[in-house]
Amino acid sequence: MKFLNFSEANCKNCYKCLRHCPVKAIKIKNGQAKIVEDRCIGCGQCLVVCPQDARNIKSDLKEVKNAIKEGKKVIASIAPSFAGAFDINDGGQIVTALKKLGFSAVEETAIGAEIVAKLYKEYIEEKEYENIITTSCPSANYLIEKYYPSLVKYMMPVVSPMVAHGKVIKYNYGMDSYVVFIGPCTAKKIEAANFQHKDIVNAVLTFEELSEWFKEENLKINELKPQSFDAEAQKRGKEFPIGGGVLNSFLDKEINKKYHFISVDGIKESMEIFESLSSGNLKKVCLEVNVCTGSCIGGPVMPNGELDFFRRLIKVKEYVKGKDNYTEIENEYKNQIHRLNFTKRFFDKSLNKNKANEDEIKKILREMGKYEKSDELNCGACGYNTCREKAQAVYEGMAEMEMCLPHMRSKAESLNHVIVENSPNIIILVDRELKIKEFNPTAERIFNVKADNIIGKPISILIDDTKFNEVKKNKKSILKEKVSYSLYGVVLMQNIIYLEKQGVILAIMVDITAEEANKKELIKVKENTLDAAQSVIEKQMRVAQEIASLLGETTAETKMILTKLKKLTMGETGDIK
Repeated sequence: MKFLNFSEANCKNCYKCLRHCPVKAIKIKNGQAKIVEDRCIGCGQCLVVCPQDARNIKSDLKEVKNAIKEGKKVIASIAPSFAGAFDINDGGQIVTALKKLGFSAVEETAIGAEIVAKLYKEYIEEKEYENIITTSCPSANYLIEKYYPSLVKYMMPVVSPMVAHGKVIKYNYGMDSYVVFIGPCTAKKIEAANFQHKDIVNAVLTFEELSEWFKEENLKINELKPQSFDAEAQKRGKEFPIGGGVLNSFLDKEINKKYHFISVDGIKESMEIFESLSSGNLKKVCLEVNVCTGSCIGGPVMPNGELDFFRRLIKVKEYVKGKDNYTEIENEYKNQIHRLNFTKRFFDKSLNKNKANEDEIKKILREMGKYEKSDELNCGACGYNTCREKAQAVYEGMAEMEMCLPHMRSKAESLNHVIVENSPNIIILVDRELKIKEFNPTAERIFNVKADNIIGKPISILIDDTKFNEVKKNKKSILKEKVSYSLYGVVLMQNIIYLEKQGVILAIMVDITAEEANKKELIKVKENTLDAAQSVIEKQMRVAQEIASLLGETTAETKMILTKLKKLTMGETGDIK
């Protein structure tokens, strides 16, 4: 997803994001979580709960800085919840800080909220409706369009305060002005790109991004001299981020007679009331729905470590309290309501999911080790509420078999058991007190004792524990040490391994008795062979000496004959015998 997603390097198969995603818009593939845009409502809660901080939120910060450098008219529209986002003493300090960053003008988004409140009131007064749902929260709007499309008909056809204010800014400062919305909401990044009002809001910065920018510039906001907003809203618009603030902005005695007014915040609560509305259990209700718990003050991208929720709430209330009571919208904005188009259409964006039949669900359940109804633990560890829901997700390609943690644990334990039970090597596990915890069948055979009779007892009653104590003391493993246990008639190559995290010592011993016996036999054969070779050599030496002696005598005789023959040939006189 181009606005919200997870960084691949940090995802750790914990499924916490999926557990917190109310619409299960997260796909797990090869253990990596990925947000599926078509299913996402942009609430950002999955990124908030990620324990690895593997979140990746599209940032417009570079574009905003470039716009300022290029000398554009960069106008800030800041949400009124800023009062609870930053540690400031006066609302005007945020204006000073933003202008130091290079913004040409700073206005309150609450101006747009006042326009929206006025349009809501006109909409309700216009005629009687079966039910009405406010549309200031973009995540709530996406939730309805994608998962409760039958309720689209109840949605007020009015833009959000962000877009309303963006239109006003473009009207007042010119279409070439560069509008930057600053707030606590991730869904605003998605909303700004909507085709119905594209290029109205040019960039969206979160309070978190702004806080980091302040740190980069070494700006200490609470030490700055306050400045006035270039355009400031009345109390009615400023109350929008507080739960119930949207409804309170347009209620009066006449309107109160028409509907039951309900304010809801939180995803779970929002879905519950949508379910009730979809089933026809509610009639003549006007709903204010905010997906974030605590409304906008509980937004997902508030600065980290600044203030807790309740301190933020109090600071926003104090900021609003100091403003004027409800008044009619300023004349200039009255005129703009009729000059500008603040309508918005909402659509049925429901998903076409492939529904698995019962046989397919059962097949997937069996592959996850769920053969009986009792096997379906519905533990939720994988992120899905039930095993059958998980099976459906597997069928859709949104989940993997391996995500069933109880099944994988059982499978791993079973595999480990098979390995230990069938290992040809001795496997012994002892605790910090050197008491035996595990004792496999090979160990039973070699040491001629049953595991049931030895587990829980000191290793010293079986074998010398000197090396075990050494490993425990030094916290260093001993590897490939040959030891003879004459009591058991075996020679073992033992590895005593220190496992600090688990608090145990693992001994893996290889029986090399046969090999050692073969070595002795081989040495005897070698000795016999050497003796035989020595005897042969000695015999050969004697024969050689005898041959040499005989050769010596015959050589002398031959020399004498040859000498006589030479004299005869040369004609020398003498007797020839």
